Amino acid sequence: MTKTIVKKKKLRIGRLLFLLLFVAVIGLFLYFLATTKIKNIIIKGNKLLSDEEIMKIAKIETYPEFFLTWNSQIKERLEKSPLIENVSIKKDFHNTVKIKVKEQELLIKKEQTAKYVTAKNEEVEYKKNLRVPTLKNEVPEKKFKSLIINLKTVNKDILGQIAEIKYVPNEYDKDRFLLYMNDGNSVYLTLTKFEMINYYHKVLVQLEGRKGILYLDSGNHFKIME
Repeated sequence: MTKTIVKKKKLRIGRLLFLLLFVAVIGLFLYFLATTKIKNIIIKGNKLLSDEEIMKIAKIETYPEFFLTWNSQIKERLEKSPLIENVSIKKDFHNTVKIKVKEQELLIKKEQTAKYVTAKNEEVEYKKNLRVPTLKNEVPEKKFKSLIINLKTVNKDILGQIAEIKYVPNEYDKDRFLLYMNDGNSVYLTLTKFEMINYYHKVLVQLEGRKGILYLDSGNHFKIME
């Protein structure tokens, strides 16, 4: 009678322990990725928006998970803001997120809509007051577009000294504007000579403290206030 021999398989404990250890390490690594928080947020280039506002728009104000918060997510959220032109994001050591923003340049505020107009001729809402001119009346679309182009060439310190701008065409000049300055003077300008406002400080020296109306649209003369 032939005996049936049953072979017993040896349990390879070493391999099983290695597999369990490997799974445990992967689990711990995934747990680390899922729970490690952002520790530092550095924001540069912002003036219109505060750090807190930028963090809120980017949805990182609660310092979420560092590895699960993608740079592309932050960039996409921030660039949806009408006040932000573009953004660059970088993650660094010690769970730091670095955000560099380029904000829109706001050149003028429309009194009729209470909105600011960017250098790209786009209207945006902004609740804070800026040192930019207020446009007092309506301007034809083509003239307004040209006005924005010209305002981009005005020195920032001069732009901050213009309190109000009013469109005042006459029968001789359809491009004529009147600028009310913060110092009490007024300046007539035409679109083809708008860059002359950059010489305003030099003209003031010659006026020797007198107040009046400066005609830079034609003739380049000054009329003293009575």
